[in-house]
Amino acid sequence: MTTRVRFAPSPTGHVHIGNIRAAIFNWLYARHTGGQFLLRVEDTDRERSTPEAIRTLLDAMQWLGLDYDEEPLYQTSQAHVHLEAAERLLNDNQAYRSAKGGAEEATLFRIPVVLDNVPGIESVGPIELDIHPEAPVEIDETGISFALVSKKGKPIAQTCCLAGMRDLEAFDDTGVRVYDLSSDLDAILADGKQVTVPGAVKLRFTRMQIAYGDLVKGRLAKPLDSMRDFVVVRSDGSPVFHLANVCDDITQGITHIVRGDDHVDNTYRHIFLFTALGATPPEYGHLPMIVNQHGKPYSKRDGDAFVGDFRDKGYLPEALFNYLTLLGWSPGDDREKLSRSELVELFDLDRVLSTPAQMDHRKLQNLNGQYVVDMPFDSFLEQAEQFASAQPWAAGLDQDRFAEVAELLQSRTKLITDVDTWAHFFVDMPDYDEDACRKLLGKPGIGDALTALADALLDTDFTPDGIEATIVGVTGAAGIRTGKLNQPIRVAVTGCTIGAGIYETMQVLGYDRSIARIRHAVDTYCDE
Repeated sequence: MTTRVRFAPSPTGHVHIGNIRAAIFNWLYARHTGGQFLLRVEDTDRERSTPEAIRTLLDAMQWLGLDYDEEPLYQTSQAHVHLEAAERLLNDNQAYRSAKGGAEEATLFRIPVVLDNVPGIESVGPIELDIHPEAPVEIDETGISFALVSKKGKPIAQTCCLAGMRDLEAFDDTGVRVYDLSSDLDAILADGKQVTVPGAVKLRFTRMQIAYGDLVKGRLAKPLDSMRDFVVVRSDGSPVFHLANVCDDITQGITHIVRGDDHVDNTYRHIFLFTALGATPPEYGHLPMIVNQHGKPYSKRDGDAFVGDFRDKGYLPEALFNYLTLLGWSPGDDREKLSRSELVELFDLDRVLSTPAQMDHRKLQNLNGQYVVDMPFDSFLEQAEQFASAQPWAAGLDQDRFAEVAELLQSRTKLITDVDTWAHFFVDMPDYDEDACRKLLGKPGIGDALTALADALLDTDFTPDGIEATIVGVTGAAGIRTGKLNQPIRVAVTGCTIGAGIYETMQVLGYDRSIARIRHAVDTYCDE
């Protein structure tokens, strides 16, 4: 059987990294298994799923290289399929219409009382519940309502589907059985009979549950007495997510559904729907959520959260793809930088972690830096020039000089947007970090040493080796330990404390700029 997986986002104008990670995992699984990766655009929310929002989604996928194997399926085009399915459920008595609170009738799917054909149904065994006698047990085709007893003796309202307690018996405070659901079940289902049982203090029934083997989380199960019948068509006639989602998965022939673990509860409902519509449920795998450092769901409040944010900040698509793959999946060794072909070869759902994955921007940035280093220089230069064009210092930029700076700094660049820190290579005088100047240039003896260096550089072969030799000589003559003058020199010539090697930096800055800046720094910031 050919693997067919899908990415089914609801476009809102932004593509969250949690959603795109699900797309990446599906894409990798399809490519690893030789299957097909499909796109379904769940665009039923017309206010949010605008053409612009859909373009944003498609652009993000294209940027990350997430190609799909068939034309996208737009959910709005399937509305007639959804409604036809709802009519089938109604005609087969697997759904019913109900109105509450004065609203128009909605269509609800009935968790089936007869469970023989539903995969994963299991009997847990007999259950007894103490209930509050002041709240009568109410039974109709929509389910069973009753009240548990709180620690303070107060009623706690509960409702479950008929299937959750299909052999229900109720008992009074003397232990006498006052009601047996089996005698009324057919009339409730066929004729809409309603039953009220007052004064019961105990319920007894056989607990049934639905279970399935999750490809990521292992075996999962949910008791039917914790489930309720659910709406599949709203009172306004529009299909609800559950029905639309299942119908579209049937239409697209989906064999595996890999999505976030916030959908685990939906999966139990969807297994019932697949079965009721005569289809075999797909295999399911639920991905752990992405969390912040406090273990809470990762959001925009925690930093960049949308694909567009990372693209605008200068991240490379290969790096983001690589990092998000490792966010909840392990290749089985300590490698972090893997090519796309390596990821396709290694990826398997067995290695997806079941625990939440913590977003680490520093790790992502370092990984991006590795990808920047590996870029062909021409590609790096092109992207750097594109970003630099928006910088005020780039007007009338000398292209050869820019290429020289780019070649020096590529190996030290983590984000393409780091180009905005290159200004000191292209202006007469840099913006000086005042705190760094006070800390590094205000020390005794530094001004004299820098003045001596400026004089000595006049006769220096202005190559990295020549500059280094001159600095070492001046440092020794000033009685300063080797290397200790380098940071004051860096601040003097660049205005900041970090950057490329100081000898190479000075060579690129040139003879005149380097000496002029050193003298300016001495006059402005040194105490002597």
